Amino acid sequence: MTFTVVGRCPRTKMLGVAMATHAPAVGNRCPVVVPRMGAASVQAIADPRLWLLCQKLVAQGWHAGKIIADLQASDPNAGLRQIGVVDAWGHAAAFTGSENGEHASHIVGEGWLVMGNGVVGPQVIEAMADSMRSTGDEVLEERLVRAVQAGGAAGGQADGHFSSGLWVYGDEPFAYIDLRVDLHDEPIGELRRVFEWFRPLLPYYAERPYNPRLPRDDHWRAQQAAG
Repeated sequence: MTFTVVGRCPRTKMLGVAMATHAPAVGNRCPVVVPRMGAASVQAIADPRLWLLCQKLVAQGWHAGKIIADLQASDPNAGLRQIGVVDAWGHAAAFTGSENGEHASHIVGEGWLVMGNGVVGPQVIEAMADSMRSTGDEVLEERLVRAVQAGGAAGGQADGHFSSGLWVYGDEPFAYIDLRVDLHDEPIGELRRVFEWFRPLLPYYAERPYNPRLPRDDHWRAQQAAG
């Protein structure tokens, strides 16, 4: 019961995932991002063992299609799953099991994929794909948030959504962005609100590991505002 976008920026090579779902704390179960290697989501009936295998295969640098095939072959309950992978080269592949219900599908594009299950209809996934096609000039994190917003605006989850998240990695082994809305009546709007608040701090937290003498984040923000 989740709708998700997975993508890679062809300019920066950043990788990321954004999603929204009915269940709380979705970030604990579904998204996979391995810096420089690939991004994915293992969803529908999430299984932490399958998540771990997906992460391992992505980290080994396998082609997206090969990862999907191996995950399907290793899972006796593959019909209940929905999985999407974008690899280090921008190849995208996805699988929607036949037991996911009537409104479950995916669309694969150049360096991205969108997928959803338990949504109100195919218009949700189509709206997300249209968003990804029309935002190629934007930075990856903006594209991902817009795609989830488009899915929500098209109706989103049939029984509502209460959690969301955004994960983006660059060359570093730690996240460039890791934002989670674990339980909220409007998780997509809240994700956008938190993202806009956090966005000015992106260069701060990118520099801070290498410059621990930077001022505290609120002081740094005030300095930037003052010019």
